Amino acid sequence: MENNKELKFKTNLNCGGCVSKVKSDLDRAEGIGHWNVDIDNANKTLTVSSKGITEEEVVAIIKNKGFKAEPMAK
Repeated sequence: MENNKELKFKTNLNCGGCVSKVKSDLDRAEGIGHWNVDIDNANKTLTVSSKGITEEEVVAIIKNKGFKAEPMAK
């Protein structure tokens, strides 16, 4: 378990509509303190404050909604 870490992902969440499609799943996911997507950034960076969730679990949530997410180098 990764506790109290900031996880960053490169995604293809390009707009508010894309973000809204993953919002409920990320909001409900156990182990996420808070999260944000910077759609103005070229990498469409998803930042997650982990309170136990792993990178793999976040990637699975995003992929389950039809989008891509890959962990960024720390």
